[in-house]
Amino acid sequence: MVDPRHTELPLPAQTAYAELAERTRVFEIEHALAGLSGSFQKLSRKGKDYWYFSWREAGAERTRVIYVGPDNPQVRALVERFRRERNPKALAPQALAAINLGCTPMAPKHFRVIKRLAEYGLFRAGALLVGTHAFIAYGNLLGVRWRDASSTLDVDLAHAGNNVSVAMQADLEVDVHDALQSLEMGLLPITELDGSIGSQYRNPADAELRVDFLTTRGRSTKPVRIPMLKVALEPLKFMEFALEDLTQACVFGRTGACTVNLPVPERYAIHKLVVYGERPISQRAKANKDLLQTAALAAWFLQNGQARVFNNAWRDLVSRGRGWRSRAKQGREALLRIAPEIEVDALWKE
Repeated sequence: MVDPRHTELPLPAQTAYAELAERTRVFEIEHALAGLSGSFQKLSRKGKDYWYFSWREAGAERTRVIYVGPDNPQVRALVERFRRERNPKALAPQALAAINLGCTPMAPKHFRVIKRLAEYGLFRAGALLVGTHAFIAYGNLLGVRWRDASSTLDVDLAHAGNNVSVAMQADLEVDVHDALQSLEMGLLPITELDGSIGSQYRNPADAELRVDFLTTRGRSTKPVRIPMLKVALEPLKFMEFALEDLTQACVFGRTGACTVNLPVPERYAIHKLVVYGERPISQRAKANKDLLQTAALAAWFLQNGQARVFNNAWRDLVSRGRGWRSRAKQGREALLRIAPEIEVDALWKE
């Protein structure tokens, strides 16, 4: 049965995306490591293997490290390709080809922001792209085009701060404020009551452009200041669940492409259920887009024989305590009202 929430991308589009993603990683590594003498290494963290590139700057005693990606055939291939190819072609033609074949690009304004932050090293420093831009990226990554809930007016980025380990050992300093100002797009930081820079950037003359920086919440609800990133992050309850495991994807527009970190899609989807349960009842009608995204991802896992992956994430969430469980089940009840076709035991058994 054809899933009404997505359509399969044709094979040429899937191939174009895979080639663009590989070229983008090689291109970024080449630019990040230009002129450096170092080596790739594979490290194991919490039972999973990850690739890094390490080098020592002239006259420095400390070894510096850049995160490359999780250990999988694609990353191993790009490590080998990088060793052979130091001058990759420009990315814009490949990005345009992927778009013409059916892959989904980012909106031009939003892509400019994401790409500039990538160029400044934000994702190498540990940030993850979240929100609807992550959902769009999942579509290309999973080989589908979504039919619902893929429009947004803001760019959400999350960083694990000091609360969650996401296997990122890069010691880069990233001046996020300078990155956004260099775009000359009118993005200004929203100031807190105490005069400090807040966790949100807006363009007063453009309601379609906003950048939010998020993190996990501890005891305090005040913005969390991360010296490494030179930006404040808004702490959100339950965010740690989405940030505990990550994947990488290529996001692109007509002018190029960049590599970003994302929560793994099953955690992204299920996290939205507990967030729904946390919302006041008066605000839950606004969460319909989030539920549609969860429905689309759950249907993809079910249709592609990966219900167990989705279910493992669900069982992890409901095992975290009474508060997590009750909110998640409220979210699931709302989800199944609009997507009864995913009321399947393989997804939700405990």
